[in-house]
Amino acid sequence: MLLKAAVNGGRSRDERPTVPVTAAQIAADTVAVLAAGADVVHFHVRTPDGGQTIRPDALAEVLSAIRAVAPDAVVGTTTGLWTCSGPEERYELVKSWETLPDFASVAFSEEDAARTAELVVERGMVLESAVWTMDDVPLLLASPTLHDNVRILIEPLEEDPQEAVAAARAMAARIQEAGVTCPILYHGDGPTVWPLVRAAIEDGHETRVGFEDGTNLPDGTDAPDNAALIRAARALAAR
Repeated sequence: MLLKAAVNGGRSRDERPTVPVTAAQIAADTVAVLAAGADVVHFHVRTPDGGQTIRPDALAEVLSAIRAVAPDAVVGTTTGLWTCSGPEERYELVKSWETLPDFASVAFSEEDAARTAELVVERGMVLESAVWTMDDVPLLLASPTLHDNVRILIEPLEEDPQEAVAAARAMAARIQEAGVTCPILYHGDGPTVWPLVRAAIEDGHETRVGFEDGTNLPDGTDAPDNAALIRAARALAAR
């Protein structure tokens, strides 16, 4: 089972003092989660005020720090619209990246996703496309880059764990019925993290954990760091 570490997202160090936010912290956390059993690492570049950005200089700083300590790590970042002013700025920023991550994620719930996904592929990065609701699935299936994806991320918005698992399975079934053969990855948020990890294991899919998605271990206790979350996911998969 491929296991992705999502090490920070927009989570603050007020919530968890061990959330990596600086380039050096993200690099050190990359080393730690890979040692704990993660296969790939997803990070968001953070600004000094705690925000998120996809500016090329800031991205290059993080990637340089990671590759100095983990040159073989497979790492990726977001193209989320919340990191910039809108679709046009996003396109221009991704177009201007000089130092490239191994992969980039594009959410088909967002405006201009298909065009951004095409740019990711054109620039030589590996593409991950994400769907959040069943309404996103037709847009994904119609995209020119559908069969360029290394995986499809299914990120249900439902807060109830049972409803989230049902929604993820319904989206996965629709995607697979359309002939998509790349791996599917389930992941949740807060109370749905571990139910979706278990569902991914049961269904033979990929999954992810990390402080971006949730800060608790399967028993509900606080995770001290991202590595503990990765070890917990590996332990569930080994049962």
